[in-house]
Amino acid sequence: MGPVVVDASVLLGVLDPQDAHHSASVQSLRAARSRGRQIHLPASAFAEVLVGASRLGSEAVRRTEAFVDSVVDTVHPIDRDVAKIAAVLRARHKSLRLPDALVLAVGRVTDASAVLTADSRWRGVDRRVQVVR
Repeated sequence: MGPVVVDASVLLGVLDPQDAHHSASVQSLRAARSRGRQIHLPASAFAEVLVGASRLGSEAVRRTEAFVDSVVDTVHPIDRDVAKIAAVLRARHKSLRLPDALVLAVGRVTDASAVLTADSRWRGVDRRVQVVR
């Protein structure tokens, strides 16, 4: 089975105990690990995770990067193949934002067993999508 690709919403949910998806996000990552899955984070989602920390300063960025490194096996680059698939997804699904299409494209390129997100709007876009709730 392929890796599990995670959206920024899942990692942000883990980082914030007050997040509505905190418990489900923690559980979904634990479940992936217990099944021996590699965890992949698209570089675009990594950037999203760092936005809030970047507002707080270099120490917050360092701590957030350390957290990501402890949870994620690979930060997957946004290369030509990912970009092309994301463009097709975005063209076919008008309501899908480009950052979301990039995450889903990494799921396809890596033949992921699952793509975890807290965004229920992704349902129906790809069979791999699992919405954490």
